[in-house]
Amino acid sequence: MISARGTLEPGAPMGLTGLAFAAAVRSTLPGKSVREYGVPYPASGNFANRLAFAHEVLNGIKVTQNRIKYLAATCPRTRIVLSGYSQGAVVIGYALNPGISVPAQYERYRRYAPARLPASVAKHVASVVLFAPPSARFIRGAGAPPVQIDRLYARKTVRYCIPGDTICNGAPLGRPNALHVLYTVNGDALAGARFTAAHL
Repeated sequence: MISARGTLEPGAPMGLTGLAFAAAVRSTLPGKSVREYGVPYPASGNFANRLAFAHEVLNGIKVTQNRIKYLAATCPRTRIVLSGYSQGAVVIGYALNPGISVPAQYERYRRYAPARLPASVAKHVASVVLFAPPSARFIRGAGAPPVQIDRLYARKTVRYCIPGDTICNGAPLGRPNALHVLYTVNGDALAGARFTAAHL
């Protein structure tokens, strides 16, 4: 299990949401071996410095991609489960990109865009569970490329957004509201675990 935490989320490196999801997976799949890996990236709130923030996120994406490729190559019978919460959902989403479309104003940074994963690793990924993934409108407001997941993972991917959560419900770019921190307790972790179990 590879998890990327949300912005400034406690419980690094997995994050509280990732830990809740991992616990739910264990309870749903008794007797199965579940190993956790938290993506070691800052998950900072350094939004004022967009270049520094983008660099941090890019590092998280590349670490995630390298971990997926490593597990697929060295543990080919292992089923990989990916999860991300909020900013972490962006990291996971970009890691599974089909080819990132860079906005014209950032064309000079195209060389930093993460590459598409080899198609051969897709069969090793069992599920992709995203909690509060920022909406397309939110991402546009932040000036970032669209978060698009490769079609190879489409049927393995589920997204959870609490109604009214302004990060993922299509509201304009802004600070999160109180609903955004409820994914550890609202039942979505268990729902994601059941989705994962159905795809193993």
